[in-house]
Amino acid sequence: MTSRSNMAQPGRDRVLPTTARTSRSENIKKVAITMKGVQAQLLELDQNRPLAAIIQDVCHAWNLGDPDTYALQFSEPNRQKYITERSRSEIQNGNVLQLKESPAKTAENLYKLIDQQTGSAEERIRGLTELSKLSADATFATEFIAIKGSNLLINIVKSGKYKGEPLSYTLKSFVALMDHSIISWDVLDAEFIKKVAECVNYKSSQDNSCLQSALVILELVVLNSTDKLPVVEQVVTPTIITPYLEKHDLDIQKSALALINALFMKADPEKKKKIAENLQSRTVRNTILSQVVGSTGNQMGQEMAHQLYLLQAMMLNLHEDKYFTAVDPHNQKVLQDIEELRRIAFDVEGDPNINTVRKSQSPAQDYRKLGFYNVSHPARDFATTPPGSLALHNMLYFARTHGESYVKVVLENSSRADEHDCPFVKASITLTLKICEILHIGDTPTEEGNRFYPMFFHHDKPFEEFFSIVIQLLNKTWREMKATAKDFEKVLGVVKEQVIRALEIHPATFDAFKNRLNQLSYAEIMKLWELERQSKEEWSSQAKPIIELREKLKPEILELIKQQRLNVLEEGTRFNKYTAKARMKDTMKKRQSYDKYWYWRLAPNHKAFHYGVCSESDSPPLEQLHNKLPIMDIKGLQVGKDCTHVKENRPRKGTNASDSAFSIIPDTSESYNFVASSELEFDHWTDGINALLGNPMTSRKTEADLETLLSMEIKLRLLDTEGITIPKNPPPMPKEPSNYNFIYNL
Repeated sequence: MTSRSNMAQPGRDRVLPTTARTSRSENIKKVAITMKGVQAQLLELDQNRPLAAIIQDVCHAWNLGDPDTYALQFSEPNRQKYITERSRSEIQNGNVLQLKESPAKTAENLYKLIDQQTGSAEERIRGLTELSKLSADATFATEFIAIKGSNLLINIVKSGKYKGEPLSYTLKSFVALMDHSIISWDVLDAEFIKKVAECVNYKSSQDNSCLQSALVILELVVLNSTDKLPVVEQVVTPTIITPYLEKHDLDIQKSALALINALFMKADPEKKKKIAENLQSRTVRNTILSQVVGSTGNQMGQEMAHQLYLLQAMMLNLHEDKYFTAVDPHNQKVLQDIEELRRIAFDVEGDPNINTVRKSQSPAQDYRKLGFYNVSHPARDFATTPPGSLALHNMLYFARTHGESYVKVVLENSSRADEHDCPFVKASITLTLKICEILHIGDTPTEEGNRFYPMFFHHDKPFEEFFSIVIQLLNKTWREMKATAKDFEKVLGVVKEQVIRALEIHPATFDAFKNRLNQLSYAEIMKLWELERQSKEEWSSQAKPIIELREKLKPEILELIKQQRLNVLEEGTRFNKYTAKARMKDTMKKRQSYDKYWYWRLAPNHKAFHYGVCSESDSPPLEQLHNKLPIMDIKGLQVGKDCTHVKENRPRKGTNASDSAFSIIPDTSESYNFVASSELEFDHWTDGINALLGNPMTSRKTEADLETLLSMEIKLRLLDTEGITIPKNPPPMPKEPSNYNFIYNL
């Protein structure tokens, strides 16, 4: 142990002995090292020593020569990867490690086994099986690719000699090697891609063992190669792939859907429309609903959910062009579409049997009833992007497909008073924008996204159908809120909340979506908001950080209340001057008997009370109050029934004068007795006097004021945390390190 004198000597490093021991113990890992055919070694593995030196010691103990051809490997079935200087930090006490041939040696041996020119058929199959397991290890993959192992696999596939299980292991190994991004996908040629595509040809494929790997390879070629997309599109189309969605194999379904998404994502606009038409067909939609969404159910993994989300996002984003394209106000087709909206809503043809409310008056008046802003040139209402022409597209779909509901919405608004009118066109334009925000139309799909809505696979025009439901909801909510034009944004906010909450249940069909919206009336939304607000406040009030904040703010708030009470005392109050001989009488029948009134004020320096007699309506200033009671002469304060003037003069039954009575007890003279005219006056004066005497303010008014002001102050301070969940308890403080000699081993 280092002596005290040595530690104090200049020029020497001051190192605590505990630091050295602790550091060493942390770097020593007790492990077992095994090798086939020999007894295991129990080893204290020093993480500070080079890995090559440790391997050399292990080889020496077993009398193995050439330690450079050996490496350590984890032995767990799901983690059989080589240990390198970079990954050695994963070694923990109690691990069982294996001494194996080095990655370079293993790669060389497997290459020889697999090579068709040197290995036998059985050896090649054995080598491919082992390769499919080892290729997931980045260290091995680097060595195997370095000796052109990837080229060997490409040539095996192109030769076409392998079928079934050998080809399956070959493709699996190739996928695993390419996952490490060591080489580019551009190294593949058309011949290889066509050979892989043969595994995906639904008509000729009898063996599914290599199907999933083939689907994965084609997907990654589409996504990652720079010039091989046309080759894949020639040999594989979504029409060929969609039958694989019916397979009762989740991995094949997921890989097939991923390839469809890749082809959809990379296709040019024309091909994208054709793919969309195929995917929106009833057959494909039913397949997705019954075989993918329905069959997987709760077993659906995150990856499958992501692929369904990706497909849905790309389908919805087909509306992106309309969303960002303004209407040409001079386009004849646009003018005809707007006229069709007017024709469906109103009797433009002059049918004598039609309801008079629907009779067309003039184009300008009809457009005004429809809610156009620019009635002389209505097409200009769609000039703003977003939502551009998408709003007109939605309105036309609603009018053509749901004509009865469209007419009902338009006429209901037409029959309202002007201030309660909900302009249909303005509402449709703004609502289209809101829906696109909710469904993220125009946004790039994220890599983490996994939220999809099964109901969208139930309809060939899901976005338009969604709009048709929500525009009717807006009309219903407008009616429930009895809204006026100035409430437009407020109504839209409520509708957005209704839609978001309805989507939270992931409705399986549009009928389920409508039923949920009907449940979420305006009154229900208000009730939910209030419950959430109360729940949030209750949760926040119990959270330790909030409790600590309240305690920190409490003295400041109490000081504020104290200043307010003293201000009241400075302003002064007129009291009935009580005489000891008078009796309290029933306040409900007759005024109490008093000699006169007196007025009390606190001096601005808070050192004395000034008081004097006054008339019933007089409020004399401080200068006219000639009597003085210094604060330092006050002995105490009595309240309620403890006051002598209450004891000596018992009130009649039914009176509560004792509740508002208080007495100032001086050191020398008799007490000064008061009866406040109200509970508020009583609380203000008793709090103020207690504050002057250095006593706590204990009135109910102080408790209420303290709670109100604390709540308001905390809400103001937490405005920046809106939307952030405050934990009930703060995260634990990390333990102090055993030493401060931080070293990072690269």
